[in-house]
Amino acid sequence: MESAPHIEFQGIEATSELRDKITQQLSRLEERFGRITACRVTVKAPSGHRHVGDPYEVKIHLSLPDDREVAVDRTPHQDERFQDFDFALNDAFSRAARQLQDQVERMRGAVKHHG
Repeated sequence: MESAPHIEFQGIEATSELRDKITQQLSRLEERFGRITACRVTVKAPSGHRHVGDPYEVKIHLSLPDDREVAVDRTPHQDERFQDFDFALNDAFSRAARQLQDQVERMRGAVKHHG
């Protein structure tokens, strides 16, 4: 990565354990595609204001060469599994990996555009 990843926590303490989990996920993405130029990860803890079942929200923005990007911005709110930090984190990075793979294929010309 050309610049250090920016990791932001909202409503949750930024522990080294949580940072390590995010860093490990980022490393896996870089193994698949080493040309990520910048990364921003935002983790928002459940607010607890509405009800106990609020989910964690994990947003990921990756910048790639040629002004391409990967953005995971939304967390499914009706799924109680997202109340677990690890589940929410793994899901967001899985979605980012799928988008990243699509972008890599486009950059390599493997995806044909139908017109």
